Parts: sequence; C-alpha cells; structure tokens
Amino acid sequence: MHEAGTGAPTREVIAWREPAFTDVAALDAEMRRVADICHLCRRCFNLCDSFPRLFDAIDNSRTGELDSVSSADFKPVVDACTLCDMCFMTKCPYVPPHEFNLDFPHLMLRYRTAELAQGKVGFVDRQLRKTERNGTWGVRLSTLANWATRTTNTLARSLLETFAGIHRKAGLPLYAARTLVAQARALAPVAPAAPRRKAVIYATCFGNYNKPSIGIATRAVLAKAGVAVEVVHPGCCGMPLLETGDLAAVAESAKTISAALAPWVDRGYDVLALTPSCALMLKFEWPLIAPNDPNVRKLSTATRDIAEYVVEVAKKDGLPGELQPLDAPVALHLSCHSRAQNMGPKAAELLRLIPGAEVTVVERCSEHGGAWGVTKENFPVALKLGRPVAQAAIDSGARHVSSECPLAADHIVQGMEELGAKPSPAQHPIELFARSYGVSP
Repeated sequence: MHEAGTGAPTREVIAWREPAFTDVAALDAEMRRVADICHLCRRCFNLCDSFPRLFDAIDNSRTGELDSVSSADFKPVVDACTLCDMCFMTKCPYVPPHEFNLDFPHLMLRYRTAELAQGKVGFVDRQLRKTERNGTWGVRLSTLANWATRTTNTLARSLLETFAGIHRKAGLPLYAARTLVAQARALAPVAPAAPRRKAVIYATCFGNYNKPSIGIATRAVLAKAGVAVEVVHPGCCGMPLLETGDLAAVAESAKTISAALAPWVDRGYDVLALTPSCALMLKFEWPLIAPNDPNVRKLSTATRDIAEYVVEVAKKDGLPGELQPLDAPVALHLSCHSRAQNMGPKAAELLRLIPGAEVTVVERCSEHGGAWGVTKENFPVALKLGRPVAQAAIDSGARHVSSECPLAADHIVQGMEELGAKPSPAQHPIELFARSYGVSP
C-alpha cells in the first residue's frame, strides 16, 4: 500500500512506441521531476548504488538542489540501476496509482531506450546480452568456453577484461555439455497414466544452456508428484535485452515465445519458468511492453515460478511419498525478481515442507544484476553492496547456500569466499527439495 492509501501499487503500460518516450527534452524533464521527489524522500538510500549517486550529485551541486545538477549527472545514476525493482516493490510510497506516478526502474529503462536510439549502447554490451546465440555456441564449445572463462585462467580473463570489459575476477556461469532440452528428450517421458496436472517447463537460457540440473530436478519432482511434464525452449525471454533498453527486441521475443507456448496453455498445461527473472518477464514485463498481444496476456496468467508451483501442488493436491530431512541447514536468499512477482516467499515455503528443515532467509538484493555485475566497472560495486548478503549467509552457519536466482547464488558464494569463508557450491531450492524427495538426479 502506498502512502496515499488509494490502492495497491500498479504499473502502467510502457509507451515505448511513442516519440516522446525517447525525446531528450521530455526525458530530462521526467528525470528531474522524479529526482526531485526522490531527493525529498530518500527512503531508498540503502538499496542499490543509484540512489547514493543521485543524492551525492544533488548534495554536491552548487545550490544543493536539482536546479544546479547537470543532466550529464544522471548518467551514472542510470548505469548503477540493476532493474531489481526493489525500490518500486518495497520502498517507494509514490508508485501508481499515487498522483506522483513514480516508477523509478521503468524510468531508468526509458533512459536506456533513449541511449540505444542515440547509438550509445556499445557493440560488446549488445553481444554479451545475446544469450540465446551465446548459449548455443557455449554448449557446442563448452570445454573450451569453460576453460577460457574460469577465473584461474589469468591470461584468458585478462584478455576478456581488456576487449569485452568483463572483470577478470568475476565468476561467470559455466556451459553445460548438453542442453536441458536434449537431456530431457533422452530421459523416459513423464506421462502418468492419470496425471493430476500437466505442466510445460520453459527451460530459459540459463536453465537450458548453463545449469540443466535445475530443470532435471524440477522434472523429477513433478513426475513423482503425478504431474505430466514436457520441456521446451522456444527462445530467450529478452530480459538481457531489457537491460539495454532494447524494447523492440523484447517485444519481438514476447511475440515469438508466447505464440509457441500459448498452444500448451490451450491444451491445459501450466507454464513453469526455471529462473525468476524469466518468470517475471512472462508474468509482468511482457504485458506492459506488448499489451495488445492475446498470447502474451494468456501466458501471463498461466505462468508460475517453480517454487510457487510445487508449493501449490503440495497444498492443493498433496505430494505422494515422503520427504526426508536434509543433512544440514540452508541459507536461502530470496532473489529480487522472485520478490517482484509479489507471490510471497515461496522458496522458503518449499524448503519448509521438508521435515525439520532449518532455513535462514536472507531477504536482500545480492547486487549481481545479471550482465551488469560482471563488468570491469561494476563488479567491485556488486561485491561491496552484496557483502551484507554474503555475511548473513556466513553468520547463519548453514552448509547449503541457495537462491532461486542461480546468478545471485553464485555471486553470494563468491562474496562469501572474499570474506574468507569456504562455502559449498550453491544449489537451487528445487535441487535441495529433489534430494529430500528421493529423486535427485
């Protein structure tokens, strides 16, 4: 509930096709309007680095007000935004339908769209975010790609830092030898004689190319629960492109993928997205970018987060068989894009279905931010701002570190190592649940 008490927060359709959306003067006026509201409020001072940069720019200006802040000073503010949505979801009292109509993350998105239109987004930035193409080649050349991107490969990583702007110490996700779709196809079909439900797993780029074990564990859990399961990957949801403001490309992804997934919905299947960022895109961002596409609207109501779905199955239908206790406590990070789905702490609910589970919830941004957090400029900031999360995981004394966001999980583990801890590799909550359920791959 926002401060005016006029209703639950809402988000407006993104008018990215309107000329005023990327008009320099109109954008600058809106940046100043929003910055002035934030300046007078400052509730978000302890979130990402965008707000300290904004407040420093104002406080260090000649008058200490917006009138003496240069428009160029907004650029570092925008660059620091990871589009985590936490200011909108948890802090700002002036979000719609409040008359101030303040949506800080989508204003940052608008600024980036304008930069893209002006040709200010670099070639390397655009290529790094083509995760579908990169994943396809990464799997084909996984041995070489994984060798070259390991932080212990000092020569290759120094070259990556020089030519691609990726910090040499930033952990990068490994590529699988086979995609999730290929692995699922090789397994026995999951088709119970009398299925209680039907679900199609949208593999997502990360689940398909980097960590198929998340999808394999999900498939195994649902199979034992009596759910008929299929696995598909019609393409990238467009989240990496959203980060650069390429809304036209995101709209095209939404059109293509929703057209591929809508027939599954028509046949009575629920759609499960393997990563929270992709679930957020299908549920909430696509309908704001392509509001008139009937397939997008259909998909937004049929999509579920993994933990959200398994908890729903457990509560409404029950889980056949028994869950066994885990061998150690869990430090569970609730990722920003899980929280932004406004569904509650479903990953925590999932793990607490396990008898005797000891779960310490860490509800704060990891500060990874996808491709944002691995760049030469941002990685030190990401580690610094993510330190409270890493410290909380250490303080919990838990052996298992888990997050629904695989990139956040690995970033937290790296942060723990920077603080002198020796954590085990991070696992997705569904992987821990599959172990308890006796179906761990």
